[in-house]
Formats: sequence, structure tokens, C-alpha cells
Amino acid sequence: MRIVSFGERGLERAGVLVHGGTQVVPVHDLDPALPTSVRALLQGQHLGRLAERLQRATLRGVARSAVRLGAPLADPGKIVCIGLNYKGHATEQNKPWPEKPLLFAKAPSAVSGPEDDIELPAAADAQVDYEVELAVVIGRRGRRIAAAQAMVHVAGYMVANDVSARRWQKDDGQWFRAKSADTFFPCGPALVTSDEVADPSALRLTTTLAGSVLQDALLSDLIHDIPRLIAYISQDITLEPGDIISTGTPAGVGCYRTPPRFLAAGEMVECAITGACDLGRLRNRVIAPKN
Repeated sequence: MRIVSFGERGLERAGVLVHGGTQVVPVHDLDPALPTSVRALLQGQHLGRLAERLQRATLRGVARSAVRLGAPLADPGKIVCIGLNYKGHATEQNKPWPEKPLLFAKAPSAVSGPEDDIELPAAADAQVDYEVELAVVIGRRGRRIAAAQAMVHVAGYMVANDVSARRWQKDDGQWFRAKSADTFFPCGPALVTSDEVADPSALRLTTTLAGSVLQDALLSDLIHDIPRLIAYISQDITLEPGDIISTGTPAGVGCYRTPPRFLAAGEMVECAITGACDLGRLRNRVIAPKN
């Protein structure tokens, strides 16, 4: 299944993409007893029931082009991000591969939809950068999860862009502010359930800016894979349904290019994850700071 949240910002409701992604069927139309938020669907372990209703339904959806898609998880409990987790990204920084995952947090208020604008900070020298990432959505609660059992806890996957203000990242000495500005975590377009992704390592991540492909790598370039990340994080942090793990970005980010390449107002940045299973793409316009 491809589960979405659609509607006006702050008023999104859960739906499912059908007919090749061209239509959205509201979850309420499939089963009025089911919750109308994606996080609540996960918390109630309702995905199996939703899939059953979807198979039996007469599908009459609304055109995807006629609605706004928000972030599939508009209200994640927490966003756990991984730094320096691709071999190529470590190489472009001349750094050794980390022996353990490098964790940091991103504020849930940074979440935005797959076609929402990325708003630049008021500070002109923030040096805003792009980072395509595979986002793993947790579907089952767990603590001290063994790596061998980790994938049981995965509800599905999304495309994400871990937008980052590099100047703040450098100046602050830690990353929270640099990663957490409003609109700095576009994700979606759908939560693709794990049964559709037979081999995540074969997925291909790309970022395109102004017609040029700036990032292009396979997930197999990860240093710490998904089971290892889940096992490591959950040793002392309980993972809950609706939490997100953003697994890191490959080589090609703007701050390590010569000359550096940062986002500018008026540009469109596209992040995609393709392969045997196409997770879709984000298309986010970059805009000047609002008053």
C-alpha cells in the first residue's frame, strides 16, 4: 500500500493511493471505524485491516492532482537522523567510516509535504543544503530490538530531504538548529508499506537541482544498514509507531562541492528513490524567507 495524508496543512486526513497513484481513496471511505490519521493507524496496528478493506473495496477516489499531499506522517513522535552513514559521503569529507551510528534529532515541526515550499531562513548566510535520504517509519513498539528482528518493526518507507543550514551546523557545534527550521524535512509522497520493498539495499537515491543530478547512490552504500540502526537506537530509546529514522545521505551534498552549491530562492529541488520499487519523488520549490 501507499498511504498518504492529504488536505489543507494541519487538517490532513489519511488516504491510500490507487490506480497507479493517480487517485486518493480516503481511509474513512474504506472503513469509517478506522482512524483518520496515519500515526493513529500505526499506533492501533490497523495496516492489515486497511489492506483487507482496500482489496474488497470498489475504488472511487479523488484525483491526486486535485488535492494537496502533506507529509504522510504529519506528527511523528520523533525523528532520529543518522550522520555520516554512506561510504561515499565519508570519503568526500576525508573521514573514516564511523564504528557506531552517529545519531542526532530533527524537530517534528520541520516536517512538510512532498511538494511544499522550502523556506530559507532570514539569515542570508545560513548556507542551506539538500540531503536525499531514505526515511524508515516504525510500525511496532520496541526496545532493545535484536538486529535479526528489526525489520518486523518497520511499517514502511518514504523519501525525505534532510535540509540543513550548514553555517549553523558549523557555528553551533551541534546540529539541532541547523536541521530543524520549519520546512526543513519534506517527506513522502507516500508511506510505502514494507511488503512492497523486497530489498531496500537495491533502492537508488538521487537529488536533482536546476536540471543537474547532484546525488546518485544505492542504499547498499550505507555503512550501518537498517537492522543495525534499529538495534542500536533501540538499546536505550524506545521506538514507537509513527517514529521516523532518517538513514543518512549519500555523497554529493552542496557543502562538499567545489565551489559549494547551496539552495537559492526560486530553485526547485527534487529528491527521488527508485529501483525495483519506486518510492516516488519530492519536488520542493525554494522560497525567500517570509515576513
